[in-house]
Amino acid sequence: MFSFNVGGWDRAARIVIGLGILSLVFWGPRTAWGWIGLVPLLTGLFRYCPAYAICKISTRCHCCK
Repeated sequence: MFSFNVGGWDRAARIVIGLGILSLVFWGPRTAWGWIGLVPLLTGLFRYCPAYAICKISTRCHCCK
């Protein structure tokens, strides 16, 4: 199993940005490129980023293990 590597502020930003990009599918230019917003949204919801794991980065507070 993987451990969480996305912290609080990072998680909130990913969710907000993901929803913003995803909204392009339904409003505005209505482009299919908006589906890319699922990537930051899902990494924010699951608190796990595969790219962070590869680079051994964590924005999670290590005192909250």
